[in-house]
Amino acid sequence: MSQFFQIHQDNPQSRLVRQAVEIIHNGGVIVYPTDSGYALGCAIGDKSAADRIKSIRRLDDKHNFTLVCRDLSDISTYAKVDNSTYRLLKNHTPGAYTFILPATSEVPRRLLHPKRRQIGIRVPDNRIAQALLEELGEPLMSSTLIMPGEEMPMTDPYEIRQMLEHAVDLIIDGGFCGMEPTSVVDLTDDTPVVLREGAGDISGF
Repeated sequence: MSQFFQIHQDNPQSRLVRQAVEIIHNGGVIVYPTDSGYALGCAIGDKSAADRIKSIRRLDDKHNFTLVCRDLSDISTYAKVDNSTYRLLKNHTPGAYTFILPATSEVPRRLLHPKRRQIGIRVPDNRIAQALLEELGEPLMSSTLIMPGEEMPMTDPYEIRQMLEHAVDLIIDGGFCGMEPTSVVDLTDDTPVVLREGAGDISGF
């Protein structure tokens, strides 16, 4: 049976944030809010927790997880970023974007695209997510909470609890946080390519 924390959207309670991070450190899978809906998350190096996320969403090994980062300082650890890309990222973070970037050797192999050394990275504009990442001190390995056969992410924490309370370790109720997935922008070549138009404004690309 999962735990259920109600965390304030604007002033996340430090005690609950610390408890949530402890659950992640202990191998837990959590449901948490972002600026584009709810997501599943776990520690970056935890294979069994990642496998549980794949099982919940019925994903195959080709699925790309996203590294959800606190800020741009995390990005440079896990992705190769030149000056012009850095400026572009700085102008669009935090925000509802997932950026596809060339991965560094810090990224576990199982998180990478099977044929290309690329990783999806994002910096969410959500205070609860930011508080979790600040306390965790490293990115969260994440996947949008879209259930098998559905096209849109789940948005109601109580529905999520009903459906997943035996499958995850913690559900964070952070209120309504949108239901449109991120815009996905490929920055692996010289020219940005928008792969999916979502919540983030793509006019700057």
